[in-house]
Amino acid sequence: MKEAIVRAVWIVLLGALLGLQAAAAEPATVALDDMTWTEVQRALKSGSSTVIIPVGGTEQSGPHMALGKHNSRVKALAGRIASRLGHTLVAPVIAYVPEGGITPPQGHMRFAGTLSVSAEAFGGIIDGAARSLKQHGFKDIVLIGDHGGYQPQLKTIAARLNREWTATPVRVHFIEDYYRVAQTAYVEALRARGLSDSQIGTHAGTADTALLMALDASMVQPARFEEAARDGAAAGTLGDPRKATAALGELGVELIVTRTVDAIRAAQARH
Repeated sequence: MKEAIVRAVWIVLLGALLGLQAAAAEPATVALDDMTWTEVQRALKSGSSTVIIPVGGTEQSGPHMALGKHNSRVKALAGRIASRLGHTLVAPVIAYVPEGGITPPQGHMRFAGTLSVSAEAFGGIIDGAARSLKQHGFKDIVLIGDHGGYQPQLKTIAARLNREWTATPVRVHFIEDYYRVAQTAYVEALRARGLSDSQIGTHAGTADTALLMALDASMVQPARFEEAARDGAAAGTLGDPRKATAALGELGVELIVTRTVDAIRAAQARH
């Protein structure tokens, strides 16, 4: 009896030790930025053959949100999407995107701190990132973008690479639903809670602001909501952020993550 108990204890201890070793062998993050090359290699060998390229942008978002809104938001959402998908990693955020003419300044470039690159430069970055990930062994390369202006270009790049790589097992998936949901289902959810379209807005209003509050409240300055609402477009705000809360933003977060995961799985199933 005593020997059986001792044996059982040893089995439990051995199992715990093996579990700790297995946990130590796995990276504690899905972000390539935070991994060593050996951890990435091990993840690939363990079946993590899907990678997300999150595209953000450095642009003004009114007097109440930091310039890195898109970058912070897409990084956080990509991490949640990857975790829910499983066997998925996240590449570094693409922070330099077309934001309008530089000289003379157009679009968001009229506001200090916005950074803009040409469509050609942007396309080259996306192309190079995708080719690099393919070279390392990733099979499903996912493009998601947090800003509206470059959505058509992401779609074009994905289609071009897929034509080029037809004879290979690698596919590039442009997931339009990631951005579309924020403009449709999320807006409908806010309307259902009594918010008007003028409050919801299209840039730096309640919808935009609440999403960032839910993901990184440190980048939002509620004390400047009144200024943003008062000065409107002159301050880079198209909407009214005064009703924005993290709770409202969580509605959008869940919609975006769920719909994007579904869209990625559907895209993978087609190939």
